[in-house]
Amino acid sequence: MSEIINLSSDAFSKVTTTPGKPVVVDFWAPWCGPCKSLAPILEEVAKDLGDKALITKVNVDDNPAIAGQYGIRAIPTMIIFKDGAAIDTIQGLVSKDALKAKIESHF
Repeated sequence: MSEIINLSSDAFSKVTTTPGKPVVVDFWAPWCGPCKSLAPILEEVAKDLGDKALITKVNVDDNPAIAGQYGIRAIPTMIIFKDGAAIDTIQGLVSKDALKAKIESHF
């Protein structure tokens, strides 16, 4: 899948427990400048990785309970899940190459 999935609290648990592949959750907000800069990078990474990983987004303003559950205090913050477990965290704006390498390290 090469499209970014916007997650609500209803879909969060189901998607993050997808077996066998990393699931990247980008915690963001529409008013966040670095989040806006990260969006096209995430789109490129999603296209490059195809079905090898899921790239998702959670709007922290619309889903404060999820953000609170994972201790999100600054955005953008990305958490990489594998088989339902949070296995890595990336904070702030990162380059496409750095983000792609981090995700690929969890294949």
